Amino acid sequence: MKQIVFILVCSAMMLAQATPSQTQSAQSQSGSSASVPVDQENARKAKALLDQMIQALGGQAFLTYKNVEQQGRTYSFHHGEPNSIGTQFWRFYEYPDKERVELTKKRDVVYVFTSDKAYEVTYKGTREQDAKDAEDYMRRREYSLDWVVRKWLNQPGIALFYEGQTVANQKPADQVSIMDANGRAVTLYLDSSTHLPLKKSFSWRDATDKQRNIEEEVWDNYRPVDGIMAPFSITRFYNGDMSNQRFLTAVKFNQQLDEAMFQASASNKTAEKH
Repeated sequence: MKQIVFILVCSAMMLAQATPSQTQSAQSQSGSSASVPVDQENARKAKALLDQMIQALGGQAFLTYKNVEQQGRTYSFHHGEPNSIGTQFWRFYEYPDKERVELTKKRDVVYVFTSDKAYEVTYKGTREQDAKDAEDYMRRREYSLDWVVRKWLNQPGIALFYEGQTVANQKPADQVSIMDANGRAVTLYLDSSTHLPLKKSFSWRDATDKQRNIEEEVWDNYRPVDGIMAPFSITRFYNGDMSNQRFLTAVKFNQQLDEAMFQASASNKTAEKH
């Protein structure tokens, strides 16, 4: 897979750098000026599938929504085994980089995320999250479906690859990979019938132990909400083990959110302890 991607990227770069005369010469040598290089046709197939996915998700409604509210129950796992009975949660997300998550019936454990900060708010006060937890969250946000579709695809130097049909979440799927100019890559698995995304996968290398880790997110139980198809079941995997699962009971888009919800700063007393 990596070798194939590398070859395709190199081919795409050479094509992009070729002058019109070079392109015409290559077409002439092939015997047909109408012939299309295989990698270009592959990229067109990938783009067509991504366009279908966006339309299935709601088209402009999905591409332009400002915020989303979610309510449901979340479960955490350790090495694939559940380590809690689950807890109620409320999530408020404002595109592109503001998020607030409230946990427990009393909603007295709160996490606030901004462009570059992550805070935990409890009865003890407000503190910045541990560096590793914050880094993990920021990474997941960079590879989120919202960012991939609304940010990555609009960047120069993006490369698209159609990698054939497969099975994802027990459904026939088309596999499309996206690589940005910095070498970051994500693979989407799209339902062959509905064109909705079934799964997302990306990998990254740990700076400490140099190991490559794979993170996946699986979406299921889609329902139409305010013109957008929203998954009501979301499951995350880390190196093949289930790490988190959320079952939603309510979803709303484009609500009037108070900006104060996303404001937080570590109290002096709490900050000193950490």
